[in-house]
Parts: sequence; C-alpha cells; structure tokens
Amino acid sequence: MTLPRRTLLTAALAVGAGALTSPASAAASASAQRASPRNAPDAEALRAAIAGLPDADATAALVRIGGGDGSWRGSSGVHDLESGRAADPRARFRAGSTTKVVTAATVLHLAAERRLDLDTPVQRYLPGLFTPAFDPISVRQLLTHTSGIKPGDGFDDPYAHRFDTLPPQQVVASAIAKGPEFTPGTRQQYLNISYTVLGLLIEKVTGHSYATEATRRVLRPAGLHDTYFPGTDPRIHGPHNRGYQRMTAADGTTTLVDVTEWNQADRWAAGDMISTTADLERLLHALFRGRILPGPQLEEMFTVPAHIEGATFSAGLQRMAVGDRVYWFKTGARYGYSTALAATRDLRRTVVYSVGDTDAKDEGPNPVIERIIAAALK
Repeated sequence: MTLPRRTLLTAALAVGAGALTSPASAAASASAQRASPRNAPDAEALRAAIAGLPDADATAALVRIGGGDGSWRGSSGVHDLESGRAADPRARFRAGSTTKVVTAATVLHLAAERRLDLDTPVQRYLPGLFTPAFDPISVRQLLTHTSGIKPGDGFDDPYAHRFDTLPPQQVVASAIAKGPEFTPGTRQQYLNISYTVLGLLIEKVTGHSYATEATRRVLRPAGLHDTYFPGTDPRIHGPHNRGYQRMTAADGTTTLVDVTEWNQADRWAAGDMISTTADLERLLHALFRGRILPGPQLEEMFTVPAHIEGATFSAGLQRMAVGDRVYWFKTGARYGYSTALAATRDLRRTVVYSVGDTDAKDEGPNPVIERIIAAALK
C-alpha cells in the first residue's frame, strides 16, 4: 500500500489570517479555568475547531491551551472507529518529532556539565563515524539543522515492515555513505538525521542509553510520568486512542488502516517518544522556566542562526511570529498521530494538541489542525 506524507511544519499557514471553519455538528468535551477577560483563549472558536469528529481528516483531537492568559481543555472524536466510544483526553500517543525538544535539552544539559562542547566537531566525539568527505560538523550545527548531512534510508514499504527493526545506526550509516548535502553552517535544512546522530553522541559521551539519559535529565525533572521511549516495542502502553492511516491499494481504492502498533526504532532520538498533552504542557513550563537547563544553555533553544537567511530553527524548537507575539514550537507526526507544542517565551500562552490524523505523513496541511491553530493563537 502507498503511504502519503504530510509535513507538519505548517503552523504559519493557519495563523496569518486566522480564518476559522465551523463544522455543522460537534461532539466535543471541554473545560475552561482561569480565563482572564483580556487575551483569554477563545473557547467558542476552540470548540468549533474540534467539532464534528471523526471525519475524513481526523478520528480524534486532544487540545490543551494554558499559560497566564487562561486555560482551556477540549477533546473530541473517538477512541476507536469500531466501538465509536469517546476519545480519551488523557490518552498517550506517538509524539513524533517533539522528541527533538527532549533530545536537544539532553545535549544542552550535558553541555552545561561540560561533558561536551557545542562548538566542538562531532567527529571528535564519534571518531570513525564520518568519512573524510565531511567537513567538521559542530554539535551546535547538529542541533540547529545546519549540519549538511543527507537523510538516511528507511524501508521501501514502511507499512509492510512496521513490526521490523531498523537500527538508528544503520540509518546514520546510509546517510553518511551519500556524502554531504552542503557545507556545515551555510544552510538550514530540517531533517531527522542530525538528531539521530545526537542520540549516538549522547550514548557515547555518557556510556548509557539515549532513553536512560533523556529520562534522567529531562523527563523526570520536568515531572513527565506518562512519557517514555518505546525502543523496538511496537505497542503504546497505557491508555491510548487508536491511530489510523489512509492508504491507497494497488487498484487505487483508499481505506483507513489501524496503525497503532508500529516499531519506531529508526526514529529514536529524532521522533519515537510517546507522551500525553498534559506531559507536553509540563515540558514547556519546566523548560521555559529554567528548571531543566541553566540560562546560557536554555538560550540556545531560543537562538536561531542569525547568519542564515530564512532560518527559523533553534536547538530543538522553531520560531514563529504571530502578530505581536513570538511562539516557539515543535510539531511531530507518526502514522496515525500528529502533535504539536508551542508557547510564548513568557508562557502567556501555551498550546499542545494531538490529532488522530488520517494522513499524518502527507505533505499538505490537515484542516482540523489548521482550525485548532487558528483558534488557539487568536
């Protein structure tokens, strides 16, 4: 079967004009607390944004708005298409590339301990990994997607191999064998590969697994008790809503296929994390309030390479201006699930969502996600 792709770095598409489409019907649960009269979350717009699920674009939506302006919680859709029972707002889900926020924080935590230096070439820490075709690549360039490493190879038919293990080391080796895409530090290109290399770096420097170090240095200090790294286990443990992917058969017909169980080993430090909306909200607060990183290292997460025109990625996050506010955010997508976390640096507004996206890896935007973003950032 053919698996489409959706690139979820499309938040800016939805917030410029702030257009909102209201579905005809709604089956959503919502609650609001601490809503201040000025700049409070628009509860009516948020309810409308997630109404009418499941539909062709999503089976469920879980949304948390927080921060100093007030809070709103909402969920809609179904736990699974077979039973039709309501989606669990506390559900765990595949958080995709929001994993990179944790990976970046782990690397920066090691930098704060002087276990590694951000300006030192990664070749010094991982000797023999790169070929002579590569110029020195600093740790900071890996963090900011300016390394010039080409993407690694995956399975030709991901769905057919969804229970097979593709080791991240093999993904990195395939990328390095292709040679560099560009001179490090001259361009910014968002790919998973730099963060896969950062996972190898973490393990080399510490002598422990990536999951052990990321959990000890970031997840536990931030109070994330429903977040974990599954490794080669294809299951989502604990309460979760089922994930579905629209697939095209050889005869051109499309159908929704349950893709909840899937071995994510190849995504690893770039995108295999399982989490909840509540935990991702806690992560934002812990990071932005300086509970995880000292000031100089935290500043790296809010610093975009100034010498690269059009650059928007920092270490682990992406910058987006909306009106007079600047949001720092990260999106993520695995088959069946699309996720994002975002916040202003002063935490006046935080946004977290997980959507049961039926085309999570498609290049085009998901209408449900566009409506959520437009309503959340009004």
